[in-house]
Amino acid sequence: MANLLEQLRDMTVVVADTGDIQAIEKFTPRDATTNPSLITAAAQMPEYRDIVDETLRQAQADVGGDASEQDIVNLAFQRLAVAFGLKILAIIPGRVSTEVDARLSYDTEGTVAQAHDLIGQYEAAGIGRDRILIKIASTWEGIKAAESLEKEGIHCNLTLLFGLHQAIACAEAGATLISPFVGRILDWYKKSTGRDSYPALEDPGVLSVTQIYNYYKKFGYPTEVMGASFRSMDEITELAGCDLLTIAPKFLAQLQETEAELPRKLDVAIAERATIEKLSMDETTFRQMHAADPMASEKLDEGIKGFTKALENLEHLLTQRLSQLGAEETVSHAAEDLFHAYDLDGDGFITREEWMGSDAVFDALDENHDGRITPEELGSGLGALLQLVKV
Repeated sequence: MANLLEQLRDMTVVVADTGDIQAIEKFTPRDATTNPSLITAAAQMPEYRDIVDETLRQAQADVGGDASEQDIVNLAFQRLAVAFGLKILAIIPGRVSTEVDARLSYDTEGTVAQAHDLIGQYEAAGIGRDRILIKIASTWEGIKAAESLEKEGIHCNLTLLFGLHQAIACAEAGATLISPFVGRILDWYKKSTGRDSYPALEDPGVLSVTQIYNYYKKFGYPTEVMGASFRSMDEITELAGCDLLTIAPKFLAQLQETEAELPRKLDVAIAERATIEKLSMDETTFRQMHAADPMASEKLDEGIKGFTKALENLEHLLTQRLSQLGAEETVSHAAEDLFHAYDLDGDGFITREEWMGSDAVFDALDENHDGRITPEELGSGLGALLQLVKV
């Protein structure tokens, strides 16, 4: 019997919900989606330091020698998500979602402008618009920005979506894809009701995505539904048949390791036969329905604040790393000058005879104890000394 992941892929496009490139390589999804929290987490992983460092160095070169540290960080910040996106696109065959700054969630013009910048970066790197989804929060302002962008051929993924009113507005705006947040809806209901759990069939997040899916298919909207933000494997299997599901690596692993029958739960044919009232969505109706839905209102606001905090953490991380890079470059230059001063015969090594310092320092720098100090050993020793001085 095929495992659950293989069966799910037969009826649903599986998307990796991560910025971890190694996880994407392992599970080979068609698409991948990231958000500020995922990019911030990935940027702190040692295996991706080269992406961060390369982005910072290029930003430093582009802004020029008179630029402030903040100017460099600001430019690197604008480019880092695309840098990760480019690495991901080299692995997957499909699309990557790259998010607009959450602080622009209520700014239509600002969102459009940043989307243009993101697309411009991808196109400059040789990536076509068909492989990019611009990820935008499902505020009224964000949805209007997506409507404008879609008319230009820039495809959008409307995220932080919790209510049917948001979904209908996105579909009427011509959005390519929406990402309703299953697990976060469940979180709200558990907190609101005091319940510890819900059976998968009664899970409020699962029911919400099912309702949206059926509405779209009933009325022929081409906007794709991609369930997101899962708290359990049961939530995923209850949405088998959804257009797409974006799944964190831990759940991809569980699905891959589990052998059981996976029945289709969402089906276009069933949706088309369903009795559903069609609603028309204008701004007034949207805002009235949003105000009347405390779960959607609270979770949208909370999500924007959470992504904003992640972005602030990323800016802080980049500022710290830029300072470290500056210190490392200073050490590198100092080590090079010092090495040439001691390498009297120019053979690429400092021998004990050439060394004019103490034997104790020589022994500490001679990491492999072969009686010679290499440029790398000297640089490493000075770097360690710098850290001690900082402490």
